[in-house]
This record gives sequence, C-alpha cells and structure tokens, in this order.
Amino acid sequence: MLELIILASEAGEHADPSIGGVHILNATFFVSVAMLILIGIILYKKVPTVIGASLDRRIAMIRAELDEAQALRADAEKLRGEYEAKLAAATQEAADMNARAEAEAEAIRAKAQADAENLIVRRQKMATDKIASAERAAIAEIRNKVALAATGAAATLIAENHNADADKSLVDQTVAQLGTRLN
Repeated sequence: MLELIILASEAGEHADPSIGGVHILNATFFVSVAMLILIGIILYKKVPTVIGASLDRRIAMIRAELDEAQALRADAEKLRGEYEAKLAAATQEAADMNARAEAEAEAIRAKAQADAENLIVRRQKMATDKIASAERAAIAEIRNKVALAATGAAATLIAENHNADADKSLVDQTVAQLGTRLN
C-alpha cells in the first residue's frame, strides 16, 4: 500500500486511499494503529504484570498497616479498660477512706462529748462535795461558837446567880443523884 502511495505521488496524482469507498488512511486509522502498537509494546514489556505487582505490594502494605492499627486499637482498648478499672478502684478506695474518716471523726466527737459530760459530772460532784464539806465545817464551827457562847453565858449566869450556899446545895443534890444514877 505504501508503494501505491509512493507511485501515486510520483505520477503527480493522488491515489485514493479508500477501500470499497471507505477511507482507511485517515487520522482515525493512524491513531488506531499507534494504539495497537503501544498496547503491543506494553504487553511485550509486561507492564500490566509490573503494575499488578506494584498494586499487590501496596495492598499488602496497606493491609499490614490496617492490621497494625487494629492491634494498636486493641491495645488501646485494653489499656483503657485497665485504667477505667484502676479509676473505679481508686474512686472506691477514696470513698472508703472518706467513710472511715467520717466514722473516726464521729467516734472522736462522741468520745470527746462523753469525756466532757464525765468531766462535768465529776466537777459537779467535786463542787457538791466541796460545798457539803464547807457546810459541815461551817456547822461545826457554828456549833463550837454556840457551845462556847452558851458555856460562857452559863458561867456568867452561874457566877451571878449562885453563891456559896447555892453551890453547896447543888453539889449535895448532884452527889445524892449520883448514887441513884450509877446503880
């Protein structure tokens, strides 16, 4: 065919590149031929196999990254669970410590109140005992003073009202009564 074109160009006429009225040597024909040659070269050099291998390596690498990410996520979930358990335990321990502290504070308050009440009772008893002792001492002192005053008054009255004759009759009367009182 190329010979026909060359012969036609030498003759000065243009050859009609049509077969059965269909023009085959147009731009579409050359693009189609170039594409077939390009596809042939691509297949000969095994480019689809190289591209497939490259894509397979990339898929394997992405799959490995996904597996690693999944393992990291599982580890993170495990750590999260552990820390949540630790947090719950710490919260419970803090609540227990708070309850123990409140119970101890209540026990200390109750003991202090009981001790204060006991101290008040002891102090009241001591004050009552002291007052009673002071009353007894005051009564004893008053009795002593009254006895001294009565003795002094009786001595004064006897000295004023009695003379030697009255004393003799009083002594005789007392001696007579002694005999009857002693028997």
